[in-house]
Amino acid sequence: MGIEQLILRRGQLFSLQLNFNRPFQPHSDHITFVAETGPEPSELLGTRATFFLTQARHGNVWNVSDFTVDATSLQVSLFTPASAVIGHHTLKIEIAGRQGRSVTYPLGTFLLLFNPWSTEDDVYLPSEILLQEYIMRDYGFVFKGHESVITSWPWNYGQFEKGIIDICFEILNKSLYFLRNPAKDYSQRNDVVYVSRVVSAMINSNDDNGVLQGNWGEDYSRGISPLEWNGSVAILRQWSAGGGRPVKYGQCWVFASVMCTVMRCLGVPTRVVSNFHSAHNTDGNLTIDTYYDRNAEMLPTPKRDKVWNFHVWNECWMIRKDLPPGYNGWQVLDPTPQQTSSGLFCCGPASVKAIREGDVHLAYDTPFVFASVNADEVIWLFEDGEAREILAHNTSSIGKEISTKMVGSDQRRDITYSYKHPEGSPEERSVFMKASRKMLGQERVSSSLLDLLGSAAFKAQPAQLQLYLARAPVWGQDLLLTLHIQRVQDSAHAWGPIRLEVRFCAQALLHGGSTREPLWKQAVHLNLDFEKEIHWPLLLPYTNYRNKLTDEKLIRVSGIAKVEETGWSMLVLKDLSLDPPHLSIEVSKTAEVGKALKVHISLTNTLTVALGNCTMVLEGSGLINGQITEDLGTLKSGDTVQIQLDLYPSKAGPRQLQVLISSNEVKEIKGYKDIFVAAAAAF
Repeated sequence: MGIEQLILRRGQLFSLQLNFNRPFQPHSDHITFVAETGPEPSELLGTRATFFLTQARHGNVWNVSDFTVDATSLQVSLFTPASAVIGHHTLKIEIAGRQGRSVTYPLGTFLLLFNPWSTEDDVYLPSEILLQEYIMRDYGFVFKGHESVITSWPWNYGQFEKGIIDICFEILNKSLYFLRNPAKDYSQRNDVVYVSRVVSAMINSNDDNGVLQGNWGEDYSRGISPLEWNGSVAILRQWSAGGGRPVKYGQCWVFASVMCTVMRCLGVPTRVVSNFHSAHNTDGNLTIDTYYDRNAEMLPTPKRDKVWNFHVWNECWMIRKDLPPGYNGWQVLDPTPQQTSSGLFCCGPASVKAIREGDVHLAYDTPFVFASVNADEVIWLFEDGEAREILAHNTSSIGKEISTKMVGSDQRRDITYSYKHPEGSPEERSVFMKASRKMLGQERVSSSLLDLLGSAAFKAQPAQLQLYLARAPVWGQDLLLTLHIQRVQDSAHAWGPIRLEVRFCAQALLHGGSTREPLWKQAVHLNLDFEKEIHWPLLLPYTNYRNKLTDEKLIRVSGIAKVEETGWSMLVLKDLSLDPPHLSIEVSKTAEVGKALKVHISLTNTLTVALGNCTMVLEGSGLINGQITEDLGTLKSGDTVQIQLDLYPSKAGPRQLQVLISSNEVKEIKGYKDIFVAAAAAF
């Protein structure tokens, strides 16, 4: 792997040739090899190993074998065990002659990584196709947006870029674990469970000088908006160049993508996973409460519980020797700082199998991840300072469309099935109750369910309500929706008509699930006969939301229909993700290492307003060294900007060019182009 330094994967043989100033005498010259790592190498801690020449390799231990003597040189094969500590090692030999005098000669240093190709390594993954995807692939996608409108966000992992491997070990050496006890920390770096927890804690900066500082507000003036990152390389290099000062700013997809870079670089198969409608359940009761007032306005919650539009974490592949049999494979690790684990802001590894089966007693942080994909959502009508009525009790709204990149493809793969049984199935509810009993105790589980079963939420409703879009929602245009109401039979009004007062509210929806103040309101009064239906048009003008949205351009439209005859209420919700203008990227038909690759990028401003202070950033491992940045100025409504440039690829194989254009009005106009680069022609 290495050019400037020797980089090896543990459990791997490598050859050495030792040259002496006299003929080597194997019967009288006794050679001892010594490999050391860490600040205080110790055989007891596993950070120092001594071994001798043997004719053949024996077992999963340090040894040097298959030696051949040729005049004044000695050729040997050195084996590093698949359980060795990862990191920088020094190698030296001690030669003792007939007189008993011993002389030590340093041979050099090498860097040892996890080895998912080795059957004896705890990260062994028995599929070359999967290894190419989860170790060797240096680009990928993060899936963002909303469960009904999922967008793919290209990301440059760049784990093989110059200097990244050294930065990864710099991250380990700046962790609190290392600072508190360096020798002990090094001795545990043979354990992928330990290393993954350290990395999870170090990607965020809540406890330490970690890589990224989180920011879920809306002021990014002291750094870079999380939406404006194209990849991990610039973030890691900035952190290292700043002496370990946290980079501003990150959110969940940035944290997870940077951790993916670090773990793949260290040799651990890793992927990025998105969970839509993801619960953040702080009190462990498996219930998320949200509140609306009579005007359909979503209210701030008094608790820290929330439902993210989407949340992004990692899965790492490993054997879990610390758990009972059956829980190996993919493990959830979440570097986004949400809650502490053993005193630090980290999460995992939590076995995906344990999450699916409700085995929340198993380490690490399994209850928290289980709630993220399985919690129930209870929506309340809040009046006169208290929760008056349950508008909805959703047992299947949390944990939707759990997604990762498909192997060997740019497409999205739905992996919800690996986290839970089908929603509403007997197995799914059984697992939920099993986890509830372990997390809450039998008494609390029974009482909370009885409270819900006795609530108005389970009374039959006299009508079914649905909001749908009349046309695609585009930022800069009026939004057209339709309310569809259909009268159905209920116990209170089996056949008669009903009168409805429906109040609507639209609010900017934040990534964390909360909202801003209302930007649009409307009320209608409707009469609905039995078995009849109404399609009621709604117009949300652009002028109402123009300066009211966050950078992510999400709107929640909510409606509460009050049945005048009974006073009962019904809730209808619709989340809108507004489309930005689209980039066009064209490249030469052929690409070859060292030869000019022509790139043509164009963007037409299809919005009704100008885009000010447009900036373009290009990135792509093996295509660009670092980043290319260009100021594009102002792009008026209807105008097109075209950029042409030449790139000179430096690496062969599949590559991806990422392009981001940001402006004052829209932060994330993003596109990508897959490019296969041929090796340089031989002469």
